[in-house]
Amino acid sequence: MAGQRALVTGGSRGVGAAVAARLAADGATVAVHCRGDVATAEALVAGLPGSGHIVVSGDLADPEQVATFVGAAVAGLGGLDILVNNAGIHTDQPIAATSYEEWQAGWRRVIDVNVHGTANVTWCAVDHLRTRPEGPDGGRIINIGSRGAYRGEPDAPAYGASKAAVHAMAQSLAVSLAPYGIAVAAIAPGFIRTDMTESMLAGPAGDAIRAQSPFGRVAEPDDVASAVAWLVLPGAVWASGAVIDLNGASYLR
Repeated sequence: MAGQRALVTGGSRGVGAAVAARLAADGATVAVHCRGDVATAEALVAGLPGSGHIVVSGDLADPEQVATFVGAAVAGLGGLDILVNNAGIHTDQPIAATSYEEWQAGWRRVIDVNVHGTANVTWCAVDHLRTRPEGPDGGRIINIGSRGAYRGEPDAPAYGASKAAVHAMAQSLAVSLAPYGIAVAAIAPGFIRTDMTESMLAGPAGDAIRAQSPFGRVAEPDDVASAVAWLVLPGAVWASGAVIDLNGASYLR
């Protein structure tokens, strides 16, 4: 990974932070994106192995901010080779307990961030790859999706639908970008232990969630980071177009 330059969206915490740390440990220079908590992102960057890592910020739901922070990543790293589309939001909106106005607003926000935002970051990164002096060959794009795209998200249907779109986007782009030497894949994790899910895992629902996997646990952020670290390697180019189930056998299809 030496000499590789990566942008990780939503990289200041949870899975994104683990991905940024793994890529940096493997020799890449990383731009860690956050929406607004710059201090947390800067603290993460300060502890990454290697040098040259930077923080970029912006709201994925705002196309102008997307173009600005992708441009800042390109300028700060001297170019991009890898994009990890990790940023996303999850909102519980059971249809029977949500007003029509809340339903519409929730769907708009989730789709604007998880689908439109991911698509816009990807367009900006591909535009750079196609026009950079060394050419696009060797570029890598990894989308972080969810098993919820397949098994459903009863209380968060917009999230499930958005992750299905993220998977389909990766597969479509894998075909259209292959002639440029750019490989695109997605990962569909199950439940992951992060600071945002810790309280749920420690509560009454924790045992049932862990029991979803025959391993008796949920994923750690490093489990996802390990898959990303493999997918961005030159030897993984033939995985382009794949959506890799990473759920500890908690959901089989």
